[in-house]
Amino acid sequence: MSDELQKDYHEELNTLMVRRREELEHLRAAGVNPYPYGFERNSTSKEILENFKDEMPQWIVAVAGRIMSIRRMGKASFCHIQDMTGRIQSYLKKDDLGDAYDQFKLLDIGDIIGVEGYVFRTKMGEVSVHAQKLVLLSKSLRPLPVVKEKTDEQGNKVTFDPFSDKELRYRQRYVDLVVNPSIRETFIKRSMILRQMRRFLDEKNFLEVETPALQPMYGGASARPFATHHNALDIPLFLRIADELYLKRLIVGGFDGVYEIAKDFRNEGMDRTHNPEFTMMELYVAYKDYLWMMELVEQMVFSIAQSLNGSATVKLGENEINFTPPWQRLTMFGAIEKYSGKQLRGKNEAELRAIAKELQIDLDPKIGSGKIIDEIFSVKVQPHLIQPTFIMDYPVELSPLAKKHRSEDGLVERFEGFVNGQEICNAFSELNDPLDQRARFEDQVKLRERGDDEAQTMDEDFLRALEYGMPPTAGLGIGLDRLVMLLTQQDHIRDVIFFPQMRPEN
Repeated sequence: MSDELQKDYHEELNTLMVRRREELEHLRAAGVNPYPYGFERNSTSKEILENFKDEMPQWIVAVAGRIMSIRRMGKASFCHIQDMTGRIQSYLKKDDLGDAYDQFKLLDIGDIIGVEGYVFRTKMGEVSVHAQKLVLLSKSLRPLPVVKEKTDEQGNKVTFDPFSDKELRYRQRYVDLVVNPSIRETFIKRSMILRQMRRFLDEKNFLEVETPALQPMYGGASARPFATHHNALDIPLFLRIADELYLKRLIVGGFDGVYEIAKDFRNEGMDRTHNPEFTMMELYVAYKDYLWMMELVEQMVFSIAQSLNGSATVKLGENEINFTPPWQRLTMFGAIEKYSGKQLRGKNEAELRAIAKELQIDLDPKIGSGKIIDEIFSVKVQPHLIQPTFIMDYPVELSPLAKKHRSEDGLVERFEGFVNGQEICNAFSELNDPLDQRARFEDQVKLRERGDDEAQTMDEDFLRALEYGMPPTAGLGIGLDRLVMLLTQQDHIRDVIFFPQMRPEN
């Protein structure tokens, strides 16, 4: 949009806002409370539209919502009001409403009203509410963005809509939900996904628990934390990067299966699949291993897809994803060899760096062998993992909290689930040998000393818990935002988070 058109738009916006404030004062002068305390509804737009029959007795309803269109015609008018379930037309007549009809002239698109009246079908065939009572519930002082047309200097029509700008829509989600009501469906489905996940886990008698979000020692993942300070205790605290170490403490304490759906926080970059505040489901089950957990993940995601869409398949771009078990299984080194032609097993750090250079993969000089392998995997393998796939058996350097592989030296019993080229879950046969765990933490400390600020820290209290004895345990973490992206066919994490993190407006 040209600077001149932008200037005209803002001048028009300011004029409209001034006019709405004047209308507000006129309403107050007429004795109307523009912000009353409540309104008794008995119907929604969807209920009325789905249940009205022409032959039924007169049906009196009370509906409320936001005005989305107005047609004024002297002593009669029509408007559409929008509630959470949809839109319905209301017919307004001065003979029925008296002074309230005159006050309707001071109402605008965006105002919230309540209407009481009877349901009928207009001559045009539209099911509507014939208003016998009209109540202003909230006067909108800022106009909703609607499609505008301007003519530029060359005489060309320029169409623009401030809410086609995704950045603006993310910042002002409250407006996005009003003017783009289809967006609500994504978030309704998100709630359904969480509900079905809980139902699936609860039916297996796993206990939902809560663990601290503010922690004196962060851990359970390789990530940078957000740091804060507690004034009363005069100690540093960290927003959790994972729930893992506290949930394992509960397994030590005697619970057989616990899970938590919670916000985690990682001080990292933002992209299509990363937001610094995100939602995880973590599950820990005593006396099980990672092979058992693979089957549980397959069944859980399959059940969620079926419950949400009535089908195990989801269309994502040109790909049709099928969540029906069993999912494909590949080892990490096998997958790298398959898609890059390189065998990495047994290579030292220098050899791995040379292979990465040959594959034209840039590496941070501070990272060790494990992360080099992970970088090669991310670039050369991950984009090919479209159908649900488990990548198994990771190098020990990448997994300081996973149990050593029962038959393969140098590996751990770990899998990650990938769909449509992105990771959705991570799981281990959990490490429960306290001496091995201490040695792994010490290796992580050495990596931190080399400059890897995502390496894990030494958690003495967690080690003490393991020294009391933790049974064989399978653990799982699922990134719920990414799972919602897949099942609702969204391609950016910001589209499934109500209020994603954004740069400051100014």
